[in-house]
Amino acid sequence: MKTSVVTGGAGFLGSHLCERLLAEGHRVIVLDNLITGSVSNIEHLFSDPKFTFIHYDVTNYIHVPGDVHYVWHFASPASPVDYLKFPIQTLKVGSLGTHKALGFTKAKNARFLIASTSECYGDPEVHPQVEEYWGNVNPVGPRGVYDEAKRFSEAMTMAYHRYHGVQTRIVRIFNTYGERMRIEDGRAIPAFVSQSLRGEDVTVFGDGSQTRSVCYVSDLIDGIYRLMMSDYVMPVNIGNPEELTMLQLAQEIIRMTGSKSRIVHKELPVDDPKIRQPDITKAKNLLGWSPAVHREEGLRRTIEYFRSVIAP
Repeated sequence: MKTSVVTGGAGFLGSHLCERLLAEGHRVIVLDNLITGSVSNIEHLFSDPKFTFIHYDVTNYIHVPGDVHYVWHFASPASPVDYLKFPIQTLKVGSLGTHKALGFTKAKNARFLIASTSECYGDPEVHPQVEEYWGNVNPVGPRGVYDEAKRFSEAMTMAYHRYHGVQTRIVRIFNTYGERMRIEDGRAIPAFVSQSLRGEDVTVFGDGSQTRSVCYVSDLIDGIYRLMMSDYVMPVNIGNPEELTMLQLAQEIIRMTGSKSRIVHKELPVDDPKIRQPDITKAKNLLGWSPAVHREEGLRRTIEYFRSVIAP
């Protein structure tokens, strides 16, 4: 039986990854300090004898006894609300945490995957974004704590690959949504859905013309799993290239929830990217991957989940 260690496994994406790994027959060990993750995301897995949860901060030395075959480094605050609240912790887990996780991977002679981000491209001047684009990031802006932490983690990952020969993989994750996102996450879809379900004003930043390309969580996890099992070491974009404006997304969610909410506009956050769309040519050609869940279906499932967690 293969053993996978998932840092940040109690988070939104980490918990879905754990489910996929268990379904693939892996023994799964989660390390999470729960500053943004939640035990409620994984408690349904506790009855599985192949699943173990350890409350732990991976910026410290990592020790797990026995054989480990795969290390999936997902530990990090990931939404603007979170990394603006925890700027130092975000920088530490991207630097120290990545260093500890890579050292652990090397000691176990395992394979490593870093969950990087489309935020490495910053506010891009190339559209759609290809993996060879180096980005347009403000290192001293408020979002720099996340962007630069992830850029550093990619550099550290490649250093361990080149210098120590560690098997490494880098996924650049584009906007993803689905069940187990937190209501107070601060990202567009949880905000739009929760506001619509409560009949509140739906907040769109700026004039709403900024674009995102949103990917349903099961599609994303499938692409990430395929990447880990491939032999490709350079970064790969995983996301849905179907681009839409934030205003269109808000209108779509209001319609699907049957809400009477109205849209209100607020000032655009500092350094907020104006456009975001992945070029997924590499994922298609190297991994045989492309998104399968249509946005309407993904949003329907997500809205159902939020209905179940929002008190009437």
